[in-house]
Amino acid sequence: MKKPLPRTVVVLGLVSFFNDLASEMVTPLIPILLVSVLGAGPVALGLIEGMADAVSSLLKLWSGRFSDVLGGRRKWLTFYGYLISNIARPALGLAGSWWMMAGLRSMDRVGKGLRTAPRDALVSDAAPPEIRGYAYGFHRALDNAGGMGGSLLAAAVLTLSSLSLPQVILWSAIPGFIGVLLIAFGIKEKAKEIDPPQREPLPPLSWRLLSAPMRRYLMVLVIFTFARASETFIVLRGNELGMGVVELLLLWAALNGAKSASSWWGGKLADALGLERLVLIGWVAYAAGFFFLGAVSQSTTLWAAAITYGFFAGLSEGGERALIGAFAGAEERGTAFGWYNMALGLAAIPAGLLFGGIWHFWGAGVAFTAAGLFAALAALLLHFWTRVSLKH
Repeated sequence: MKKPLPRTVVVLGLVSFFNDLASEMVTPLIPILLVSVLGAGPVALGLIEGMADAVSSLLKLWSGRFSDVLGGRRKWLTFYGYLISNIARPALGLAGSWWMMAGLRSMDRVGKGLRTAPRDALVSDAAPPEIRGYAYGFHRALDNAGGMGGSLLAAAVLTLSSLSLPQVILWSAIPGFIGVLLIAFGIKEKAKEIDPPQREPLPPLSWRLLSAPMRRYLMVLVIFTFARASETFIVLRGNELGMGVVELLLLWAALNGAKSASSWWGGKLADALGLERLVLIGWVAYAAGFFFLGAVSQSTTLWAAAITYGFFAGLSEGGERALIGAFAGAEERGTAFGWYNMALGLAAIPAGLLFGGIWHFWGAGVAFTAAGLFAALAALLLHFWTRVSLKH
């Protein structure tokens, strides 16, 4: 039988659940606000979402590295990252223009940049290698379950009350701060046996000092990021096809529910089949999901396509992160996750702009199909260029 999940992994999963409960009360409303209130379109959405991820990219590397410099003390970096996000995100309800929304969304992602690498390293520190895929799968499952719950909660509030979209966004502060309190009081970080001044100095922060398999894997992940354009485009597509706000929130909930189910199962499967094999299977399936989205022309079909995409997208989420933890030793794990998150963040702006630009000039079907081609290319490169080197 598998070992039970450590307390730290369980608490961080609950933190992600409540943070995403708050986040997904807001995220699926952003494209609706942009189109119906602020008069913007897919290019603005691509720019906002790309900027939001890219602003945090350098912070992800710094925070992961700094948590290693601190001797692996990562709790408070994680805490302050969640705190910043849960101050900035509800303020989106007060935005009066798309550029104000871009600024607040970027501040939200500053918090994400501060917390992500230390948090991922905390999971890897706490989980024994034989259940690391399960640990990350559990974490992603609760994260996606929070996403499902947040959009369902927003849909219920909009249906049963007279609150406006901006007011729903402001109320997202409540579940967000529950997650912040869980970090503060639920995680007991052990004092390190060796004080930072007595530790061996970390090697210089250089791309070339990463192992060749790690560098190849990160480069392939950058290509895969061009497939993984913001999922808010699925909401925008539903809006184009005439779906109402509540139905779009329910669609978002179904997508996240599918991701939650497959993340949990995929994490366990990764430990059984091998991390590399599971990631490869997940990416091929991901490409198929985007091809399906590209063929959608009716709102009823979009439901099936979004749920299929969500299932495939969640399948490899835990395995992707677990591979990074497998590459790195405990003393440099924060730095490794920093490189991982920075690489994905730096690719976010061109990926978002490219997707939004293709949509603007050639339509949603071509944009989703192009994303599927990027996913298929990344899967091929993973198999033929990096897979041989990813044995661990």
